[in-house]
Amino acid sequence: MDRPVLNSMLLGSTDPDRLKTWYRDGFHAETDGYGNLNLGGFGLVIEKRDDVAGRTAEPGRVVINFAIDDIQAAAAHLRTLDVEWLVEPEDRGVGWFATMIDPDGNYVQLIQMKPEYYANA
Repeated sequence: MDRPVLNSMLLGSTDPDRLKTWYRDGFHAETDGYGNLNLGGFGLVIEKRDDVAGRTAEPGRVVINFAIDDIQAAAAHLRTLDVEWLVEPEDRGVGWFATMIDPDGNYVQLIQMKPEYYANA
């Protein structure tokens, strides 16, 4: 068997249109003909589900991470959309991190690693 490639994830939601709009507008995602979001080659599928609550009970179980080149610019854009911040952008030594909460309560993290992180990788 060939090594599988992770290329998408599904988020179940009671209000998929609201959630799709949040990710599309917040992260400049393109939408394909099926309504799925393309986030830099990674697919985000958001579907209506009857087996999930309106807000997640365990928001830290899965954290959606976005690699960002300029965390301050990304945060400024997201602030125009009135996102709910759990942690504003902060320097954690190896990089800058910020965590927000999507409309369904999922944690979404921005990460801008510093050049020295990649130099030591």
